[in-house]
Amino acid sequence: MSKYAFGVDVGGTTVKIGLFDKEGTVLDKWEVPTRKENNGENVLPDVAKSLLAKMQEKGIAEADLAGIGIGAPGAVDDNGTLVGGAVNIGWPVFNIPEVMQSYINVPVKAANDANAAAFGELWQGGGKGCNDMVAVTLGTGVGGGIIVGGRLLVGATGAGGEIGHIHLEDNETEACGCKNKGCLEQYASATGIVRLAKRRLAKDDQPSVLREGELSAKSVFDAVKAGDAVAIEIAKQFGEYLGKGLAAVAGVVNPEIFVIGGGVSKAGEILLSFVEPEFQKYAFQQCRGAKFALATLGNDAGIYGAAGLILR
Repeated sequence: MSKYAFGVDVGGTTVKIGLFDKEGTVLDKWEVPTRKENNGENVLPDVAKSLLAKMQEKGIAEADLAGIGIGAPGAVDDNGTLVGGAVNIGWPVFNIPEVMQSYINVPVKAANDANAAAFGELWQGGGKGCNDMVAVTLGTGVGGGIIVGGRLLVGATGAGGEIGHIHLEDNETEACGCKNKGCLEQYASATGIVRLAKRRLAKDDQPSVLREGELSAKSVFDAVKAGDAVAIEIAKQFGEYLGKGLAAVAGVVNPEIFVIGGGVSKAGEILLSFVEPEFQKYAFQQCRGAKFALATLGNDAGIYGAAGLILR
């Protein structure tokens, strides 16, 4: 019987890899460099070489492997095809499982990296024990992963879960990275919180510690914890945008739980205290029972989720 699986999280700088037993315990983890030259043609061969070396080191035969899960930076459809390529690596459109199976002949599944990380949190992290979950990643942008009935919601072109680009603000004049205006990402990401802070500070001269030093999402929430009135206003505005956006998501997929991760989530439970009341205000009545939790797997969520594609 198959005893192990590999979880592979392909990033722009490094590829994170984990060896898991069938219960979902990580037995070993390591990284290999992401060699992006020649449209990233070396990335999967390098990964395969590293996996084969680890199998030899641990005495693992192909028959012992349940499979290999891979999270990739780009839209990935249900068959593991990288639909629009992966710009930050240079990958063209291709089927990831087919290529990996040409090196190691075991089952291979692939998913978008943010979706894989969401699946990791469902399987072994903040959403453990749930089947219907929305993962929200608050980093430089706002990413999402939606799981319904234990299955990733991928969508027709692999763009399911792009909650950062829900339109929330008609009066926005600045463009989002996606070229639209008024997206959730423009207010709830780390850069979005800084945007809200700059606008609030420009409005009047009310004293605030945020007028000293560098502005960041962390400095805003540190000031909130210290009771700074202006910072609390900014956090309330952030909470209204994110709560309203997640209420819209809940009306479509009705999750048991929202799991919030990414760099901004390091603010801790105080962040949830600004989001939950706004969610309750805007959510459809039958959706208001959704729980909120912080992500727990950190940077390992991707390898967990990739392995979970095989083992869960």
